[in-house]
Amino acid sequence: MLHLFIEGGPLFMGILTIELIFLLIAAWKAPAWVKEIGLMALITGIMGTLIGIHQACDVIEQVSDISFNLVAGGMKVALITVIYGGLIYFASLIIRIIVKPRI
Repeated sequence: MLHLFIEGGPLFMGILTIELIFLLIAAWKAPAWVKEIGLMALITGIMGTLIGIHQACDVIEQVSDISFNLVAGGMKVALITVIYGGLIYFASLIIRIIVKPRI
């Protein structure tokens, strides 16, 4: 699991982990903010993926002769942040369902 954190990039994976901690604190202290923090994590994951794909395209443009296996491996690594952000968003929805007052 630690290798996914390192491969995903310390900047965006660190930001997403901080957002996960905020989500857990908000579930206890400020339940109204749970959905917003989850959405922020999802958008952060998408931004991390887009920036990773942009950097990969820059490298492909410079080298110009890259195998498809290398590109597929790079795309797999680029998707780690959006998967992590999506999991945090899913957790926020579960927390919101549990904490939501009954009618």
